[in-house]
Amino acid sequence: MGIGMLTDKFFLRLGTRGSPLALVQAGMARAAVARANHVPEADIEIVIIKTTGDAIQDRALSQSGGKGLFTKELDTALMDGAIDFAVHSAKDLPTKLPGELEISGYLPREDARDALISAQASSVAALPKGATLGSASLRRQAMMLRLRPDLKVTLLRGNVETRLRKVESGEIGVTLLALAGLKRLGFAHRATAILDIADFLPAVGQGAVAITARRGDAAVAKALTPILDIPTGIAVSAERAFLEVLDGSCRTPIAGHGFISSAGRLEFHGLVLRPDGSESHDVNFIGVPADAARLGADAGRELLSRIPNDIFQHA
Repeated sequence: MGIGMLTDKFFLRLGTRGSPLALVQAGMARAAVARANHVPEADIEIVIIKTTGDAIQDRALSQSGGKGLFTKELDTALMDGAIDFAVHSAKDLPTKLPGELEISGYLPREDARDALISAQASSVAALPKGATLGSASLRRQAMMLRLRPDLKVTLLRGNVETRLRKVESGEIGVTLLALAGLKRLGFAHRATAILDIADFLPAVGQGAVAITARRGDAAVAKALTPILDIPTGIAVSAERAFLEVLDGSCRTPIAGHGFISSAGRLEFHGLVLRPDGSESHDVNFIGVPADAARLGADAGRELLSRIPNDIFQHA
């Protein structure tokens, strides 16, 4: 399957989830591949695949198997040859992929910050005492509880528009959403406040769009290579290595963010929290971009050597 296997004509099938944000990101990838390969976008078919994670709306994913719930059906379609590459929000990718698959790379990263959404206050500090925090992310819950232990946490699932609507109607007091997703959907103006990364570290991979493909598929790799962003790949490589050392999943409140500084150095900041926000431990590493994966893994090991053994027990 793939380019030139059945015909000499360029043709690729791009797999994606069917949420509005996933479709926008798939459209970004399709447009980029088409431009880079000088073909019409119609030569790249978008194939919508429903994932288990999309079907589960009544409970946190941490109670149902974690991040792989958003990727396993896409992985299967790739391995079966039903699609040629898949597009994911990088933060949804588990740290380990099936052996037949690889992360080809990433589109240029959008803003990685979290956005505060509330009809009750313009900042975390100004929220009413006991306000309801709606979120399915243990990281966001823990970081908000670290700042405001009085908040009452409730599960909030659904696509971006659904979550915005529930908060703006007053059904939920406050939530947090990735600013990147809001921007891509044209909803950035609905953010109440943007949280500084120094104070509110994002999820590993937040703001990045990952592309996965079959290992050894040279034709697909050739088509994708021109659209892949090297600085994003370096930063996310460090973040994912950090997460892997900590055995991170949807069941553990972990944050991590890397970037290449103006001096050309790779800077990484990682954080682990208790789920109730009562305790947190962080690490900062600086190194050369070529050592991204090693730097992230070293940061993870350093943090692992310092955190209490029981910090994840109730996650």
